[in-house]
Amino acid sequence: MKSLDLDINEYKDLLNKTNELVLKQYEQIETQKGYHDFSQEEVESWFDESIPLNGMDNGELLSFVGQKVLNTATGNLGPHMYAYVMSGGNQISNLAETLANTVDQNPTKWHLSPAMNEIEKRVIHWTTQMIGYHPKAGGVMVSGGSAANLTGLTVARNVFFKKENIKEEGLFNKKPFTVYASEQVHSCIDKSVQILGIGSNQLRKIRIDIDYRIDIEALKQQIEKDISQGYLPFCIVGISGTVNTGAIDDLDALADIAEKHQMWFHIDGAYGGLASSLDGLKQYYKGIERADSIALDFHKWLYQPFEVGCAIIKDWNSLRETYYKKAEYLDTELETGTNRLEFNEHYFQVSRNAKAFKVWMSLKSYGFNAFKAMIQKDIDLTHYLADEINKSSDFELKSTSHLAVVCFRYIGNLTSEEAIKTINKNLIPALEQDGRVFITGTKLGEEFVLRACLINHRKTKKTSDFLLNVIREVGQKLE
Repeated sequence: MKSLDLDINEYKDLLNKTNELVLKQYEQIETQKGYHDFSQEEVESWFDESIPLNGMDNGELLSFVGQKVLNTATGNLGPHMYAYVMSGGNQISNLAETLANTVDQNPTKWHLSPAMNEIEKRVIHWTTQMIGYHPKAGGVMVSGGSAANLTGLTVARNVFFKKENIKEEGLFNKKPFTVYASEQVHSCIDKSVQILGIGSNQLRKIRIDIDYRIDIEALKQQIEKDISQGYLPFCIVGISGTVNTGAIDDLDALADIAEKHQMWFHIDGAYGGLASSLDGLKQYYKGIERADSIALDFHKWLYQPFEVGCAIIKDWNSLRETYYKKAEYLDTELETGTNRLEFNEHYFQVSRNAKAFKVWMSLKSYGFNAFKAMIQKDIDLTHYLADEINKSSDFELKSTSHLAVVCFRYIGNLTSEEAIKTINKNLIPALEQDGRVFITGTKLGEEFVLRACLINHRKTKKTSDFLLNVIREVGQKLE
């Protein structure tokens, strides 16, 4: 073999067969199962083999992939996925991924990928327009919301303690400093404070109010208590859309508190941040423009395929102060005087794929108004589902929000609270086994509930009715 390349005609044939596999997924998208109930042992057996030393026929390989990977995939693409926060992607971004992978660009150095580098800068700028943030804010594309939150808090720590040379000296002998968020904060914030050496003991989880938002008075009291006990209040994390209920914290009030105590104000907008672009919701996002950093997740409400998140920081210099490290083989001294932006000087990674390209291409193709319309449709469908639950006699609505999460319980004909608790817990594995829809549960306080997240541009009222009917059918068998 002179290289790993196939004959161009053979490669063309494989591309055509791959296209057929892709098209087949879209042809059956409306009836795609939410979940395929294969055991772990069975799935493992499909791939349990020693490393192949000699290749197989590529046509046979594609056939195997179609049968065991594509046709058994959890139904993230279709309209019957209600678990977690899954958007189903979009077709233009799928095409963009293929094109980007073909030219194999690394946008972290400008001359390695001039177009992709400039595209990422442009998408960062567009992002500030989407959420009404500072037009000259800096940012970087990351893997998702968790990485975006870690990025924001990393910049916060390094910039906040710049005068104490934290990059060189670390946290040794530093006064303990505290981070504040609501009880509903995403687990990635816990992980982030652990990774950053702050420690989960210094993450103050503040109680929530009746709307599942952070209790402002309780937050103020905790900060004052910590100051009196010798702690240094460092950062407040506001949430613009909790994963459990879709609650949006009072961001403006949090910004006031952060300003009063000279704290960093970070917003976790991974789930709901982009909904701030809707005119009807802007009032609930007042204060987002005052954040020092914001985490966003484009494979949620920008309907991108995995993976792409975005960390937005008030200015580019903060990113460079945090991540720059002179390295001879990355040196840019010969480029002095140019306007090239080197992303490797503004983030941890030196190598990564061109994540912004699919975002750019889909925004160019559909236009942001189309995405806003789909976000609004998701929210409207959530309200529709909540109304249907309220009108029914065999379901009980437990929470809804301005976004696209609704929590509820199946009641059926049961009257005992213990029986209702038991059947709802039993419904999750029973629905997985049934497979027609995929939904998970969560806890509101100490109460277990079913949680439906309606982030998918392919959902309709018909699919929402289907969800309740399937739960009803499976629930009746469990009574």
